[in-house]
Amino acid sequence: MLHLLEGTLDMVQLHSSPEEAPFVVADLGCSCGCNTIYTTDVIIKHMRKRYEAMGYQPPEFSVFFSDLPSNDFNTLFQLLPPLPIADKGSMEDCIAASSNDSDGHRSYFAAGVPGTFYRRLFPARSVDVFHSAFSLHWLSQVPEIVTDNKSEAYNKGRVFIHGGNESTANAYKMQFQTDLAGFLRSRSLEMKRGGSMFLVCLGRTSVDPIDQGGVGLFFGSHFQEAWDDLVQEGLIEAERRDSFNIPVYAPSLQDFKEVVEGDGSFAINLQVVNGGSPLVVNRPDDAAEVGRALANNCRSVCGVLVEAHIGGQLSDELFARMERRATMHAKEMVENLQFFHIVASLYLA
Repeated sequence: MLHLLEGTLDMVQLHSSPEEAPFVVADLGCSCGCNTIYTTDVIIKHMRKRYEAMGYQPPEFSVFFSDLPSNDFNTLFQLLPPLPIADKGSMEDCIAASSNDSDGHRSYFAAGVPGTFYRRLFPARSVDVFHSAFSLHWLSQVPEIVTDNKSEAYNKGRVFIHGGNESTANAYKMQFQTDLAGFLRSRSLEMKRGGSMFLVCLGRTSVDPIDQGGVGLFFGSHFQEAWDDLVQEGLIEAERRDSFNIPVYAPSLQDFKEVVEGDGSFAINLQVVNGGSPLVVNRPDDAAEVGRALANNCRSVCGVLVEAHIGGQLSDELFARMERRATMHAKEMVENLQFFHIVASLYLA
């Protein structure tokens, strides 16, 4: 999807005078791996080329990596390439020296910003480009009525909304739209005039929120069955399973569009992209490898939540059962597990 990101960057208004202010990029939901650094490099290099093509002196670049306070920022910062050391030692010489793409240095200043992106994170009119990939489908919380056993939305017997009841799915939808509204309201205040925002999150093609598509197959099949196994084997009580819910919602285009139009601050280009399968395997016909990949993938996404709920030992048991079940149905998973992504380019209206 890099061509879509670059198309969004082409709409950013350039500063004709580099002395005006640094060009500021914010990656929201950055996590602690190499993906955020790679994407940041794409953004900086593309904007630098745009400045040079216009005959402008590129400004200094500043990048804010933002995620929840529990994010492993130490690991992220250790992955960052160093700033170059110029002979004269001036800041301008450092930035100029870093324009060489092959020198293994970075061409931007970096800082971490801990906090939830569903609220304000930056001063008003301070950010040129916002980027967020695969984070907005995470809800700020599981809706309270979903865990209330007296509520119609109580998600009894399930750990995800896929295939559940309408009240539960609507509670998730309302939570998603409330969260997204807070996100957009905050960014509309923080973005500079002439800035842009590129967002990617898991999505679905069905209009029915009960049908979560590939995300539903991911969390609602063998992962769900593994929880049921623990209950049936007496390792956990049914109430303990029922009190666990994955705080993820895959929106439809309409779900997303309703919030953007309701906010009214942004013009938007919105589309659904087929992202393919999340399973990365060398031998798709090797059932054991497919089962292992699915369980490992799921654990990397939600393992921390599972361990917090049932502990490390039971978590090992759960994902072992998920792997066995996925191995038994490996061909079905390879053929049917497809993720769709909502891709949004936004500009201040």
